[in-house]
Amino acid sequence: MKVLTLDIEDWFHILGNKSTALPEQWRQFPARIHENNDRLLEILDKHQTKATFFILGWIAEKYPEVVKKIHDAGHEIGTHSYGHQLLFNQSPEEMRQDMLYSIKLLEDLTGEKISLYRVPGFSITHKTSYAWEILAECGITTDASVFPADRIHGGINDFICAVPCRLRINGVEIKEFPVSTQKIFGKRFVYCGGGYFRFFNYSLIKKWMTDARYVMSYFHPRDFDPGQPMIEDLAWYRKFMSYTGLKNSRQKFEQMLTDFKFTDIRTATTMINWENTPVINLQPVLHKQQQQPKGKLITPRVSEPSLVTFKNNP
Repeated sequence: MKVLTLDIEDWFHILGNKSTALPEQWRQFPARIHENNDRLLEILDKHQTKATFFILGWIAEKYPEVVKKIHDAGHEIGTHSYGHQLLFNQSPEEMRQDMLYSIKLLEDLTGEKISLYRVPGFSITHKTSYAWEILAECGITTDASVFPADRIHGGINDFICAVPCRLRINGVEIKEFPVSTQKIFGKRFVYCGGGYFRFFNYSLIKKWMTDARYVMSYFHPRDFDPGQPMIEDLAWYRKFMSYTGLKNSRQKFEQMLTDFKFTDIRTATTMINWENTPVINLQPVLHKQQQQPKGKLITPRVSEPSLVTFKNNP
C-alpha cells in the first residue's frame, strides 16, 4: 500500500523562520500557489492518480478557487490547520479555534465533511498528545501527523509503529497514518517526501519503496518549483532542505508515479482490516500552561493484535 498526500501551502510557508512565521508577514510575498497547484493536478491527471490534499485554511480563505480545482478533480481534502503554526507554540484553545475555522472554510467550499488532518511541520511531539483529543472534538477521525524520526520541529523518533494504527487517549480513538522511514546506519530517516525525497538518489528511493509493504508520502507544491525565490534569512541547513534538488524533482516524482501505484487515504482506509491494526495507548499530558508533571510525558503501549493486514495491496 502506497499513499500519496500533498500539503497545500505556498512557497513562503516555511515554519520557525523569523520573516515567514506569521500570517501578517505573508502578504509581502508574491503568490505562486496557482501555477504550482495546477502543475500538481496536471501531473496527477497524467498518471491517473488520486491523492489526499491537506489544505491550509489560509489558502482556502484567500484563494478558494484553488480548493475548488482540487475538489473538482476528485481528490480527497483534509485540513492542514488555518494559520500554519507549530503546534507546541499554540495553547489547546488556540489550536481548537484554528482547527474549527479551517474545517468550516473547507467544508463551506466543498460541501463535504472534513475528517482528515495533518499538523504543520509534523510538530506533534511527546508533549502535545492532547492534540489528538482536540482533533476528535473537532470531528477529525484520521490523522497523518506522526513523523517517526528526528526533525527540526519535533517528530517522535521513538514512535513504535511503522504501519497504519489506532491511537487511543482518554477514551478517544483516531486512525493514524505515520510517515514512512528507512534505517540508515541504525538511524531512521524519512525518504518519501519534501527535501528528503529531493535529496536521496531515486534508485535508493525506488528500492526502499519496493521493499516496503506500506509507504506514506508527503509533498508540497513548492517541491516542484525550481523558479521560486529564495528566502535569504533561512539558516544554511534550512536552505539546503528547502531548495536542494528542485531542478530534477518533477522528473523524480513522475518516475515514482510511473513505477508505483499510489492511492489516497480515503481509498487506503477501505483497504485496511482495522481490527488487525496495532492499538497505541497514549498517556494523557497537560499543556505547558498548566501544572505539568516531570519526566516522560507519553508512555506508548501497544495492544494486540499487532500485525496490520491489507485487504488489497497494489
